[in-house]
Amino acid sequence: MSRELEEYRALRDTIRERGTARIWVFLAGLVAWAALTVATAALAALPVATLLPLLVLAAAFEAVFSLHVGVERIGRYLQVFFENDAPTGATGERGSLGWEHVAMAFGRPRAGSRVDPLFAVFFILATILNFIPVVLAEPVRIEVVVIGTAHVLFIGRILAARWVAPRQRAADLERFRQMKKPSS
Repeated sequence: MSRELEEYRALRDTIRERGTARIWVFLAGLVAWAALTVATAALAALPVATLLPLLVLAAAFEAVFSLHVGVERIGRYLQVFFENDAPTGATGERGSLGWEHVAMAFGRPRAGSRVDPLFAVFFILATILNFIPVVLAEPVRIEVVVIGTAHVLFIGRILAARWVAPRQRAADLERFRQMKKPSS
């Protein structure tokens, strides 16, 4: 087996594995967050206790986002270095369009069938639910401001990542194309 074919297969395997890991990280992170939220609501009367579940929620989101970015970047690498821009595609056929080209050309699906690879809506809903114990604890104003700011900043992070994610493909594609050009 040629080195290029071995690399191609390893990278496709990595995409598959990280794509699956992203879903499991999301589910495990949401379960851990929910358990911590219930525990802190039952055991701690202090509004500041909601910051621990928020931290777990943020860590889960960052892991999901990191896995998504990595998968997308590997996909663009394959597209530039292994598909029809290369002398022969990974299948050995000259000039054939590969999976990455077709997936990118397909674009966004029709309304109603769109998938959120970052699970942003769920993370935002969980963040809002995470703030409810703060309100129920009858906090003083400074607690609401400090803890509320942490929650709002996390929602801002989710929205920023959601804005960046669809633009990443084109940026990575362009960067890999620049890297592939022979230096003059």
